[in-house]
Amino acid sequence: MIYYFVKNKIIYYLLFLIIFLIQGCKNDDKSMNKIQSMETVKYVDLDRFMGDWYVIANIPTFIEKEAVNAIESYKLNDKGQIETTFTFREKNPNGKRKVYKPKGFIWNRETNAEWRMQFIWPFKAPFLIIDLPEDYSYTVIGYPNRKYVWIMAREPVIPPEIYNGILINLENIGYDTTQIKFVPQIWD
Repeated sequence: MIYYFVKNKIIYYLLFLIIFLIQGCKNDDKSMNKIQSMETVKYVDLDRFMGDWYVIANIPTFIEKEAVNAIESYKLNDKGQIETTFTFREKNPNGKRKVYKPKGFIWNRETNAEWRMQFIWPFKAPFLIIDLPEDYSYTVIGYPNRKYVWIMAREPVIPPEIYNGILINLENIGYDTTQIKFVPQIWD
């Protein structure tokens, strides 16, 4: 039984990674220009960034399409890596609980705003912190080809004026904001 579980989990991670990497490699000349112009925030204080982030909206990967109560949690370990725990429920707040534990690597140590996430060795996917206010109340994580984005906040809701401002900024840097979907945050 354990062998079957481990084998299926590895196959699932490999499939996720292959799809994620293939999508990341698909670019035409127009999107290449936009990729070069995606900027991260100037600096991220890692200690302040660590902790729980509610996923408010995203352009989901295939594993997130029916996510409810999604939370991404970060913890800086002794090696300077980011231990990540991504949890959510499938379809509704009482649905099956899913947990993923990718590892984050700080790619740009000057800004701490460019990471790589590793779901399975040796592949690492880009993770760009492209919006983060001074109070660290929300953040936006971009993906270079604009096929994925995550809008996250310290609380399970975000004020509409902030959310609308984020959408305008994302559209200005080349995202198709019609692809962004709310992630239900339904807590008792």
